[in-house]
Amino acid sequence: MFENVKAIPGDALLALMMEFKKDPTPAKIDLGVGVYKDDAGLTPILPAVKKAEALILENEQSKGYIGPAGAPELAPLLQSLMLGDQHNLIREKRIATTQTPGGTGALRVAGDLINALNPNAKIWVSDPTWSNHFHVFAGAGIEVRTYPYYDAQQNALAFENMLAAIHEIPSGDVILLHASCHNPTGIDPTLEQWQQISDLVAERALLPLIDCAYQGFGDGLEEDVQGLKLILEKSPEALITTSCSKNFGLYNERIGALSVVAAEPEHCNNVFSQACNCIRANYSNPPAHGAAIVTTILSDQALRQQWETELSEMRTRIHRMRTELVKNLSALSDERDFSFIAAQKGMFSYSGLSRDEVKYLKDKYAIYAVDSGRINIAGINDGNLGRLSQAIAEAIDR
Repeated sequence: MFENVKAIPGDALLALMMEFKKDPTPAKIDLGVGVYKDDAGLTPILPAVKKAEALILENEQSKGYIGPAGAPELAPLLQSLMLGDQHNLIREKRIATTQTPGGTGALRVAGDLINALNPNAKIWVSDPTWSNHFHVFAGAGIEVRTYPYYDAQQNALAFENMLAAIHEIPSGDVILLHASCHNPTGIDPTLEQWQQISDLVAERALLPLIDCAYQGFGDGLEEDVQGLKLILEKSPEALITTSCSKNFGLYNERIGALSVVAAEPEHCNNVFSQACNCIRANYSNPPAHGAAIVTTILSDQALRQQWETELSEMRTRIHRMRTELVKNLSALSDERDFSFIAAQKGMFSYSGLSRDEVKYLKDKYAIYAVDSGRINIAGINDGNLGRLSQAIAEAIDR
């Protein structure tokens, strides 16, 4: 069976990460890997998480299975975090949430569920989008197509082209939307644009699949789900994938969730049972520890307040790095206007750097970024900001 199997190319971003690790340059800078880093260049464990883990260690009684849907106490906490305690969907029992292994696991379960319910449906994702969206949905047997999103000339949202394309998507297909902090561009629709998107998605009878991976990293916990709430106001059915990797810093604990929204409680229960069946056929049960951490934090008032403060500090640091980078580049070169970077949200930025400029930064300065020019703003800190700014100015002034 294995004799004639051919190797396939590895993920380009993972290959870039390995190349960075092997680079002996002392002052190398990693702007590729998509994780939060503090000013020391580390991906920290939040103090609130450490406190929660101490409580779990003291009180944990079992390592038994937690069931395909995950920890039952986690679901209402994540729903409340997204929508608020008194949201109609929660009160009317039209939303049900299952724990998953990270946001990626949630997307895969969503793909399996869509394939089980309507194998003819296609998923439409933004161009560009997180590259793994294609792999995940293809693995679930779903055809993936794209709609316009990024205007490279203006470094902005290609909004009119986006609306025109959505208008042509066949009814019954699935449209994936990023709730906030769009990966990879960092460009989000305004509230007014979200209103138009929500109207059109409902008019076309599309199933919205909302990828909510960065809540709290853009403008705030409530602000980052305003577009999501507008979609849910207009569309009676939806799927929502959430991740706790970024806002809780729980990357290797793999804790996320898939939420099903339906027009009637009975419909919601039926679809939720199908989602659990997909899980049972895949990984059977999700891991417990990450869920216990999130549950402990969100159910303890003092810990939740501490976590929200720490999340705000991460968000503020990223915004400050955006602002400082733009200021430095403006002072160093008048070749290009980089002010749009300061207006983007979350960790990522489509910087406008060309493939050739990205290569120059890596070859001469050991500054690693994705070929598309997407950079992780969280990889910038006070120690490397000056060197990075000088290198970018040199790359574009050549």
